[in-house]
Amino acid sequence: MSNSQGSHRAARGRGRTSPAGTRGPATVVVPGPSPVPPHEQLTLAAWPRRTPTIVDMPTGRTATATGAPGRTAQAAGGPHAPDRTAQAATVTALTVPAPGGRSGARRGARRRRAAVRPEQLRRLVPQALVVAFLAGGTTAFVTEDKAVTLDIDGQPRTLHTFADDVGELLAEQGVDTDDGTAVSPAPGTRLGDGDVITVGGPRPVTLTLDGVRRRVWTSEPTVGAALRRLGVRADGAYLSVSRAAPIGRTGLTLEVRTERTVTVMADGREHTVRTNAATVREAVARAGVVLHGEDTTSVAPESFPREGQTVSVLRIATTRVVREELLPYAVERSGDGTLAAGTERVVREGRDGSRRVMYALRTVNGVRQKPRVLAAEVVREPVSQVVKAGTGPRTAGTGG
Repeated sequence: MSNSQGSHRAARGRGRTSPAGTRGPATVVVPGPSPVPPHEQLTLAAWPRRTPTIVDMPTGRTATATGAPGRTAQAAGGPHAPDRTAQAATVTALTVPAPGGRSGARRGARRRRAAVRPEQLRRLVPQALVVAFLAGGTTAFVTEDKAVTLDIDGQPRTLHTFADDVGELLAEQGVDTDDGTAVSPAPGTRLGDGDVITVGGPRPVTLTLDGVRRRVWTSEPTVGAALRRLGVRADGAYLSVSRAAPIGRTGLTLEVRTERTVTVMADGREHTVRTNAATVREAVARAGVVLHGEDTTSVAPESFPREGQTVSVLRIATTRVVREELLPYAVERSGDGTLAAGTERVVREGRDGSRRVMYALRTVNGVRQKPRVLAAEVVREPVSQVVKAGTGPRTAGTGG
């Protein structure tokens, strides 16, 4: 034996504190750092290494030591010296094999594990169940959640849903499609992540533009946008519905009257006005011309004024006149055989009658029109004249 080996074994022997014949773990006090000669470092580095078993048991006998750089506490009684190549660390608990050998240490470890395992299992089983439940729920959440785009009447929005098909999604969002609204894809189509569902489409608009009524279809969301798409000049126009009003899936009825230039001729003067009036009468009023009594216009007052139209105002004045008129009598003739032919005899003289007539005398812009009878009353009935005409033979001495 070399001197270095002898000194090393002597130092290791002095570190043992376990009494002989004691079974179970022994407490080893590891000495503090001490200088090691270089020739001993070479000798120790060549020895086989054994890693100590580290446990956290309060019943074992432990050794607490602070190792120097390059030195680690080794179980006492082993055939080899401590491993000096390990990283420097503070050893908190080392289970040192008992004098009975490795088999005894293994039996003790098994007994300790058997004593601890039931309690650990009772704590671990609920935790494992919770973890499994959360993992399954998270998986189901990630699997069933779908991000889809729902476009209703041209207004898209992104939704996250667990719905299985399009119909279920629309029911969740409160979208009513019982009125025959177009849905794409069909309500029974299965949903997938990233799908786009479109509700509605072109909507009907009953448009009355400057007195002309027609039915149009539009996909624009508001009245103003629809008019711009249709090319309707809405500046200064009359709208029966606000420009910001939305166009629902059932459509709407809209009246638009654009501004027009109308010329009104009245009392020898000309009045030109820009108006969105609905009738000629309204256009005349906006031109500052007032209609009195029976005054009217050259075109129907309730007609729609057209662009560039000229309307003349007719000043009408009507007066009433009552006149007495003669009713001439009638002549009634009959034959008489007692009278010679060619002779007549007045049996009853005739008499004229009379009647009272009320006339309306009308003037238009100062020009007198044909009188119009308003009422007539007979004051005296006429009496017809009766005349007998001879039909008998002529006698001598009768003349024509």
